Amino acid sequence: MFKHPLQSMRKISIGILLSALIATSYLPAAQAASAAPEVQNQAQATSLVNDGGQYMRALITQGYIQYTEDLQDSTAPMTRAQAAVLLQQALQLKAPEALTGFPDVTSENAAAPAIYALRAQGIVQGGDTGYQPDAALTREQLASLLSRAFQLNDNGIQTSYADGQAISAAHAADALKLKQHFIWDGQNFAPQTVVTKAEFARALYMTLGLDVATPWAIPLEDFFRESDQQGFQLSPEGKHMAFVQPVNNRLNLFVMEVGQEKDAVQLTHETERSIQGFAWVSNDRLIYAKDTGGDENYHLLVVGIDGKGQRDLTPYENTTSQLIDLLPEVPDQVLIGMNKRDPRIFDVYRVNMDTGETVLAAENPGNITGWMTDNNGKLRIAISSDGNISSLLYREKEEDAFKPLLETRLGETFAPLMFTNDNKNLYAMSNLGADKAALVEFDPSANKVVKTVFSHPDVDVSGAVSSRATKTLVAALYITDKIHYTFFDSKLEEAYNKIRKELPGKEIALGSPDEKGNFRFQAYNDKNKGVDYTYNAETGELEKIAELSYWLDESKLADMKPVTFKGRDGLTLHGYLTLPKGKEAKDLPLVVNPHGGPWARDMWGYNPEVQFLASRGYAVLQVNFRGSTGYGKDFLNAGNKEWGKAMQNDLTDGVEWLVDQGIVDADRVAIYGASYGGYAALAGLTFTPDVYAAGVSYVGPSNLFTLLESLPPYWESERELFHERMGDPVKDKEMLEAISPLFHVDQIKAPLFVAQGANDPRVKQAESDQIVQALKERGVDVPYMLKKDEGHGFLNLENQLDFYRALEKFLDRHLHP
Repeated sequence: MFKHPLQSMRKISIGILLSALIATSYLPAAQAASAAPEVQNQAQATSLVNDGGQYMRALITQGYIQYTEDLQDSTAPMTRAQAAVLLQQALQLKAPEALTGFPDVTSENAAAPAIYALRAQGIVQGGDTGYQPDAALTREQLASLLSRAFQLNDNGIQTSYADGQAISAAHAADALKLKQHFIWDGQNFAPQTVVTKAEFARALYMTLGLDVATPWAIPLEDFFRESDQQGFQLSPEGKHMAFVQPVNNRLNLFVMEVGQEKDAVQLTHETERSIQGFAWVSNDRLIYAKDTGGDENYHLLVVGIDGKGQRDLTPYENTTSQLIDLLPEVPDQVLIGMNKRDPRIFDVYRVNMDTGETVLAAENPGNITGWMTDNNGKLRIAISSDGNISSLLYREKEEDAFKPLLETRLGETFAPLMFTNDNKNLYAMSNLGADKAALVEFDPSANKVVKTVFSHPDVDVSGAVSSRATKTLVAALYITDKIHYTFFDSKLEEAYNKIRKELPGKEIALGSPDEKGNFRFQAYNDKNKGVDYTYNAETGELEKIAELSYWLDESKLADMKPVTFKGRDGLTLHGYLTLPKGKEAKDLPLVVNPHGGPWARDMWGYNPEVQFLASRGYAVLQVNFRGSTGYGKDFLNAGNKEWGKAMQNDLTDGVEWLVDQGIVDADRVAIYGASYGGYAALAGLTFTPDVYAAGVSYVGPSNLFTLLESLPPYWESERELFHERMGDPVKDKEMLEAISPLFHVDQIKAPLFVAQGANDPRVKQAESDQIVQALKERGVDVPYMLKKDEGHGFLNLENQLDFYRALEKFLDRHLHP
């Protein structure tokens, strides 16, 4: 939630990287259907529509099972023999040669091939006690059959049955899995109840995922599959390329000589959690970051390009680290910020990568929230803050004391980017004296802005591209509907225009030019994660490095379109609308997807969640509500103390705008978000209960008092900022009570799904525990997915897929696209 602590790290890409590789679902429906035997007596099967017979009919007509007359009465009990026959057909299992093992099932028994096929797979067990083929199947026996047959996992959803004590110990875990996977509904399981044929068919249908499957749908796993290789970075001399690659679903660091892809060397061997960013520190060594189970206590480690010499530079418990500078002029050292002395603040240390020796370079007096070096690696800038007032501190030389130059108040920005190439002036992002942030040059000696390098009338300038060779800015970037560039280097602009012509229909994300003017870039759009290229300045040629999502067919994906509408108070709001491919824009089910932060913004581009939801028939609305960044100081401040109020109204107004146009069915609207977006989902269900038919809160806070009480200690300097933007728990007690969903659970009437990481340092597990418990006390059954090895968002692939499978089932059940 809010700013990721490692976003302050300079010259290294640290971010939560999604895990990779395709995982196996229960049973690929399209594969099973295409390989199924010819359907028999389909005309007779169409009569199976009474008392749940529609599920039996669907299984028959789609080729999963074969019609026989004994299936005609869907209200009759299902025997254990009949269940075995249908499961064998659905799984397409071959019978073993020897049909022996159960004393009460001889080879002459018509069901013997099926029973022994299941026994060979471990789906049915036992021997001497017999199989009892003619006995009626009970619900608890059904649970174990399906759980074993389709290898249902414990997906982390915390659930129970009111009559759970009545379930036999041998079947208890399997019975819970049916509920975890949205196969079984209700508070009671009645484990000894005899299963009817209709009940069996429905459970099998749901287990196969046919409730959410469509023949043409892109597999869920394809949207969240990680690229085979990504994050390419050239070594300083340009002879080696480093990248991350999934190994057993965990991203690990590799390096290869340029042009020698087959000889890549694996440098890390992480098995529990992916590494979370890396950078070159020299031509023969890299630095990378990792945490444990999502606790965000990041360690920084170095390793040689031969995989040797690995060393943890920050081997301290309950400590998180920030990379301040790589110190290219001092090849054996790096500058690292750590909160090991005081968990609330970061001191700066010079760390020797050969020996691990750590020397204090700058002690934080208690109010420094950021540090910055010049082009020679000298620590010359610091930012102090009490949350409301920030000061820019400066010194000419490292031996000098820091002196304050200027102050900024809430909403004001003065963010240094880099020193000019002579180390005298600063380039910075500033909105001092203006609404929109501009790129400026600042003279610290004179304590004034000497030049506005670039500004835009409608949006903040979002960043800049620098040249590694000249240590100058070569372009500024800003975001309206998409990312745009303004160039200060004519050669780079010429190269950019050439690339746009050669790669039509793609947006270009530029990397920093090197000494020869060569650079890496990524070509992407809203239907493609991107293709990495290098640009050769001498020849003008583009060399493709890797396609990041080559398995996706862009023609089957949806357009993400920028939209603009007015809020109820007249404020202009921007966002993005994605409509399902090939469907008429009329009476569609809608998922409102508010971004996290909330001091962030949505941007145009490939978003796997959005494309996944659109592929399942949903329209998806992303609103940059008031309080979002990028639209100027006034727009950001318009969100102050408006959680659950005007910020929430902006989302509601977006829904009404789409309903008024006839695009969206007002009765089929859900809200799903993560972090602040998770709060917005809870607030939507609580404060506008008639707007939403369902909601999903993913690591979202429910009680703003406990959220503020449990901020990570290294956010202590920003506590006042939270009080000003969210609310002060003392001064604004009544307001925070009014906008905390936990205190108003009696107003929630739509179904809710909650997901949480147990190690989340920002939105503690208690935030989700509280809202779930409060609803349970009202008798509301809330699916609650808790992952013990995750933090603020799920990183591991298996956990991601568990969540998205559950999300798909939950939304389908309540919106019926």
